[in-house]
Amino acid sequence: MRKLEKEERSQRNKTLTLNAEEMECLARDLKSAEPGMLSNQIINQIFHADLTHIARFFPAQCVDLLILDPPYNLDKDFHGLKFSKGKDDHYLAYLESWFPLLLPLLKPAGSVYFCGDWRNCASIYTLLNKYLKIRNRITWQREKGRGASANWKNSTEDIWFATPSDDYYFDLESVKVRRRVIAPYRLDGQPKDWVETDKGNFRMTCPGNFWDDLTVPYWSMPENTDHPTQKPEKLLAKLILASSKPGDMVLDPFLGSGTTAVVAKKLGRNYCGIEINREYCCWALARLRQAETDKRIQGYQDGIFWERNSAQN
Repeated sequence: MRKLEKEERSQRNKTLTLNAEEMECLARDLKSAEPGMLSNQIINQIFHADLTHIARFFPAQCVDLLILDPPYNLDKDFHGLKFSKGKDDHYLAYLESWFPLLLPLLKPAGSVYFCGDWRNCASIYTLLNKYLKIRNRITWQREKGRGASANWKNSTEDIWFATPSDDYYFDLESVKVRRRVIAPYRLDGQPKDWVETDKGNFRMTCPGNFWDDLTVPYWSMPENTDHPTQKPEKLLAKLILASSKPGDMVLDPFLGSGTTAVVAKKLGRNYCGIEINREYCCWALARLRQAETDKRIQGYQDGIFWERNSAQN
């Protein structure tokens, strides 16, 4: 069956769509970079540009949290902008072509999260180990993914956590996970390290570096777009809450459909996004407008991260 065109989509399909007129209207809000920009000129702005062309225009040490989701070392078509898989040394050279340009923008106590998968983990480790202090590697589970007849299904991706120094911000309490207690233990008749509610028994637990509570956006989720590698808002919420404070600046120079900026806005942070694809920029602006009145993040409610597919009411 052929893929449904936008106008043929089911009324239940919540995937963001924009017509040509809407795109042109939104594009008027895209910003152009110029040399010597000040911090107040980049706050809460989306730039339609190649980061290698404009990173030098940004003020030094203006970023508290840098989130990087560049193309993985795969053949991928980003709506006409194609990225081609190369050898490991070629991919590392690609990372080296832009990563050092971003480091002067990061505050000394800032943090970096770098997305990838198993194919490029060696390149990312080599890069981060050269410039920063590596703190951890998060692995998160994707439920989506095609099976393979002669291999294991690829169902995880990685996020590397690194900092410029040992002085960095991390808010553990904001990212604890609410988990259902299957075998509740009591001490002197009282719950030990868990709470009893009319909806079940729960425990707040420290987050590990394996995340199995995320849902990749799909057609019935309001956050969904046609971007081929869109990350869940819940994933970005974990990173932003853990490694930034309200009012901090979050920069995503591979903004894609805008998830980082949208979540930063919903959580009271400042954002700045750079994206080379004009259509994606417009998607991001449309989602930011929606976030002005809708602060919901699927899987995160009332300060609690819920397990995947668990009730939130």
